Amino acid sequence: MRITADTNLLVRALIQDDPQQAAIAEKTLAEAELIAVTVPTLCELVWVLDHRYRLPRGEIAGALRALISGEAIAFDRPAVEAGLAQLESGGDFADGVIAMQGALLGGDLFASFDRRAVRLVKARGGAAVLLGES
Repeated sequence: MRITADTNLLVRALIQDDPQQAAIAEKTLAEAELIAVTVPTLCELVWVLDHRYRLPRGEIAGALRALISGEAIAFDRPAVEAGLAQLESGGDFADGVIAMQGALLGGDLFASFDRRAVRLVKARGGAAVLLGES
């Protein structure tokens, strides 16, 4: 079986907050020949773990690194590594993904009103501008 994992599947497997669904999630993941994990799924996963379950960023990053280390996992490595770099620097996973994928699509400059996101993109060597500042 080759699956595309939805966010709720990954949450159940990681958090174990619903024993019945967690067992099904673990069995599904263990039996899958391939587990496709999309960037939007990972962005949602990080948001849920941070905002709903209030896990520390280090735990979230560790959970993502454990997830992507699986042999059956297929994912966009450059995007996920950019997101993890941003997350582990104190920023948002999604901002790192957005900046990296935007550059791949031809964007020269990450433009945002988010001061921290701009600072962290620049710290990783990206071009970024903080909007609304003179």
